[in-house]
Amino acid sequence: MADKRDYYEVLGLSKDADEAAIKKAYRTLAKKYHPDMHPGDSEAEAKFKEVNEAYAVLSDPEKRGQYDRFGHAAFDPAGGGAGGGFGGFGGFSDFGGFGDIFSSFFGGGGGGGGARSMAEDGDDILVRVNLTFEEAIFGCKKEISYSHVEACATCHGKGAEKESDIETCKTCRGTGQVTVQQNTPFGAIRTQRACSACGGRGKSIKNPCKACGGRAYVKVTRKKTITIPEGIDTGERMRVTGEGDAGRRGGAAGDLYIEVRVRPHSFFVRDGRDLLCEVPITFAEAALGAEIDVPLPDGKTEKYEIPEGTQTGSTFRLRGRGIKEVRSSRRGDIVFTVMVEVPRDLSAEQKELLSAFAKSCGEKNNAKKTSFFKKIWDNLKQ
Repeated sequence: MADKRDYYEVLGLSKDADEAAIKKAYRTLAKKYHPDMHPGDSEAEAKFKEVNEAYAVLSDPEKRGQYDRFGHAAFDPAGGGAGGGFGGFGGFSDFGGFGDIFSSFFGGGGGGGGARSMAEDGDDILVRVNLTFEEAIFGCKKEISYSHVEACATCHGKGAEKESDIETCKTCRGTGQVTVQQNTPFGAIRTQRACSACGGRGKSIKNPCKACGGRAYVKVTRKKTITIPEGIDTGERMRVTGEGDAGRRGGAAGDLYIEVRVRPHSFFVRDGRDLLCEVPITFAEAALGAEIDVPLPDGKTEKYEIPEGTQTGSTFRLRGRGIKEVRSSRRGDIVFTVMVEVPRDLSAEQKELLSAFAKSCGEKNNAKKTSFFKKIWDNLKQ
């Protein structure tokens, strides 16, 4: 037993892992090392068996308790007492816990459904697409390139040069499973496992397809034109059903997900459906009020009347001129903040006129400044 790895280590779990975590870890690793994914790979097959062995113990509360107390010695018939001995992996993998797993993972029961019931769904694929600010706001069409696994076009997913090259596996006789009997102190226990000779397929190939090397599936690169909806934002995803990796033995194909990343705009900032920006105005426009031009995302402008006495930092809205919500007709607003630009490099005449203007302004015209300094002097007097 010294050469066996710790079962928790095999599944990548801590010793306090609950039933759901154990099942999730098993599903991930069993799918990763399944013989169908690695035909002829003895190392992957060994890891697949190791994962099954670990799950058979940790998914059973009684066996897990024995293992936690005595380790691998609990199941070593030569080890004597410990937990009484279960006679090794073959003796306790009764598939009582595998039934639910294999039913959801392969699409059939783990104990007798045969190769035909072991359907396996294909993996999903994620592709990231970069968009300009305008492409995201107004929508566009984009050509994307992605790689996925699909049935070999030469052998149509059979893995053989000809139909006659496919034979029933002699080891499992086409069932995709083998029965193992283990003698234990509690009597003989018979269990079923995926056939290692055919990887659970129930078939063997005497003349593999040259195009795919008998794997039946190949990885190919495809191009596809997709429609980007108006108003999409960074991090949002679109799904194309059935464009992921192909399923096996009747399993459904995975999906293709397109995740978008939007480049920033030169002056607009997005806030949900609203667009934020700053608009500079002159001192005279702020003081007297004026009709100013507000930029729109399509490159045009729209007129807006600001009132006299507008202060720098004041915010206004152009309602309904913002971003359209995806899957809705609602639109946000353009929210713009005016920033008063103080004139520079004044001529002597301009300075004289501005000084005269400043002298003519009383407390009424500068109420905020007057109030500010009054508070300071009041505090100093206390």
